[in-house]
Amino acid sequence: MSFDRHLAEIAREHPAWTIWRSDAGRWWATRHHPLNSVEREAGLAMTIDADTPDGLRIELTDQRQRADGIGSEP
Repeated sequence: MSFDRHLAEIAREHPAWTIWRSDAGRWWATRHHPLNSVEREAGLAMTIDADTPDGLRIELTDQRQRADGIGSEP
């Protein structure tokens, strides 16, 4: 799959993030909106990176699961 297609698919799957690939070949994602202190304490990150598109998807899924878990604990 082409670089552009990976980029477009990941961006479509995760619209709250800006996705790009660096000149060094790493895949990156940055949130569109800042995090509050509760989100940061829950392990959410403003920017994440990975070696591959699939690796970035895994990191983005982890971030989504962390976000979903905020407030679910008594």
